Amino acid sequence: AAVLAELAMTPPAPGWFTKAFCEDARYFTPANGAVIDAMRDRIAALALEPELEAIALVSLMEAADRVDSTAGLQMAYMKSWAARALKPLELRMPALQPAVAAGPCRATRADALETAAAFDGDLVYLDPPYNQHSYLGNYHVWESLILWDRPETYGIANKRIDVKTRKSAFNSRPGIGPALQAVIEAIRAPNLIVSFNDEGYLSREQLVEMLSARGHVQVVEIPRPRYVGARIGIHNPKGEKVGAVGRLRNVEYLFVVTERPVALAA
Repeated sequence: AAVLAELAMTPPAPGWFTKAFCEDARYFTPANGAVIDAMRDRIAALALEPELEAIALVSLMEAADRVDSTAGLQMAYMKSWAARALKPLELRMPALQPAVAAGPCRATRADALETAAAFDGDLVYLDPPYNQHSYLGNYHVWESLILWDRPETYGIANKRIDVKTRKSAFNSRPGIGPALQAVIEAIRAPNLIVSFNDEGYLSREQLVEMLSARGHVQVVEIPRPRYVGARIGIHNPKGEKVGAVGRLRNVEYLFVVTERPVALAA
C-alpha cells in the first residue's frame, strides 16, 4: 500500500509509452499516458523485491486497462475515445489471494510442453490459442508495459516488432493439432479440461477424438456473444465502416476428460 501511495504521487512525465500508444496510436489519452510513463519509470527505479514489484506492475496494468480505448483486444483502438478513457488513471490494490487459503502457488512462464511434462497434480486446465491471433499480438501493450524494453513497433496498432517473429505452433492451422496432441499426451493428471471455440482451427469432433485416448470425454457448450469489436463492425483507417461481420455469436466449448464418467451440472 505504501508503494502504491508513493506511485500515485509521481508527477506525470510523457515518454516512450505516451509517444507509442497515445500519439502514434490512440490506446490511451496523452494525459493518462504521461502518468503511466512516470509510474512505470518509478517502479523500475525503486528496484523492488520481485513479489512487491509484481504487485506494483499488476496494479499499474489493471489501472491502465480501466482507462484504455479499445474493444478489449489491442489489435486496434476506437476511432473515438471510449468514455472510460477520459477518466484519470487510478491505482488500486490488486486482489491478492490469502496465502493460508491458497496454499503453495507457483506461476510459470515456460514452454507448454515442458510445463505439461513436469506437472504432477489432480487436474489440468488448458486454454490454448485457437486461431492465427496470438496472445502476444492481442495484448502487446501489456507486454511492453511490463518488460519496459521500449521495442520498435509497426503498423497502425503499433505492435511490438517481435510479434512478427515470436510465433507459436498453436497459431498455425497445420501446427496446432500436433502441438496440442503433444501437450495432452505429456500431462500425467487424471482429470483434464480443455477450453476451445467453434471458430478455432480444430473442430469439436477432432478434439473429442484427440482427448478420448485419455478417458471419458464430456462437452459443455456455452453460447456467447462474439467480442465487442465484431459487434462494432469493420472500419478502414479513416474510420469508415467497410465490409460486414459474418456472425455475432459463437460457442465456447469445455471438454471435460475424466478416467470414469461423472455427472456435470447444466
